[in-house]
Amino acid sequence: MNTRTSPSNGSGALLDVVVVGGGAAGLSAAVTLGRAHRSVVVVDAGHPRNAPAAHLHGFLSRDGMNPAELLAVGREEVERYGGRVQPGRVVAAARDDDGTFTVTLDDARTLRSRQLVLATGLTDGLPDVPGVAERWGRDVLHCPYCHGWEVSGRAVGILGRGPVSVHQALLWRQWTDDVTLFLEPATELPESAWEELAARGVRVVDVAVERLEMTDDRLTGVRLVDGHVLPVDAVVVGSRMHANAELLAGLGLAVEDVEMQGTVVGSRVPTGPMGSTDVPGLWVAGNTADVSAQVVVAAADGMRTGAAVNATLVAADTRAAVEARRTPFSAQAERELHTRRTAEHPHALETTR
Repeated sequence: MNTRTSPSNGSGALLDVVVVGGGAAGLSAAVTLGRAHRSVVVVDAGHPRNAPAAHLHGFLSRDGMNPAELLAVGREEVERYGGRVQPGRVVAAARDDDGTFTVTLDDARTLRSRQLVLATGLTDGLPDVPGVAERWGRDVLHCPYCHGWEVSGRAVGILGRGPVSVHQALLWRQWTDDVTLFLEPATELPESAWEELAARGVRVVDVAVERLEMTDDRLTGVRLVDGHVLPVDAVVVGSRMHANAELLAGLGLAVEDVEMQGTVVGSRVPTGPMGSTDVPGLWVAGNTADVSAQVVVAAADGMRTGAAVNATLVAADTRAAVEARRTPFSAQAERELHTRRTAEHPHALETTR
């Protein structure tokens, strides 16, 4: 087993890995690296995307768990394997001339590491409709696989425009037959879309939405600009899912648009299949790279990236060991030494090579 430098509160020690982001992906990567005897620090700003939600779903064996509880368990697991979770926000990150990384926290402390994992998640850009932000994650929803079961058979309204909204309306129709699509005025849809909506019994309202109506801390309806209020139990919106990628400017990477049915729905950091990037030693995991990843997928992605980071470090450690073995002796000198020792001790167990 290899020894490692324990993560400390100082900024001088060179860590194996710094993980920026303490969500499912970041914590999973850190647990994987800790179990591989790597020194790892997770910097956690404490603002998870799913904080407004009371429960998470679709996570085998954790269905219905409070998201905050899942992260608390994850932090405990990181520390169990020798890692450290550092509260704080990273304000800058840079790759140094020697190939290592330096991250600067909002309290001016710095951390140095051989590899850097960005698992900073994403931010949902919500429609500018009064009531949407206030009810987001409660009864203003996005993903039917996360919240669909809980509103089965109830009145669901879809806010939006274009093909993506049609897709959402038809998708949510699987959970309830009471679906209303609130389509922005002047939105043009192909005839095939109108036919599909009609065939599935989706009502379409093409009057602009003024605001959401609430009663006793509960969503009750959608108010239109003409004064009409249509009762609903939940509202679905198509958020713009933008990767939290502010740190990329100092690292030489940029985000790319994510499109769905010809509509830009967000941005992501492009990566290889294991989270690698075009910057050696820089990795990206979770929603920062995949805006559609649910919690369980983000956790799996973090584990996979953590394993790839460790494999990269193993390769680097091996190259360093080979180089150290060759210096100050050349290969020829080692062979001569081996021959001499064998001649001097013909019956000894030779372990030089």
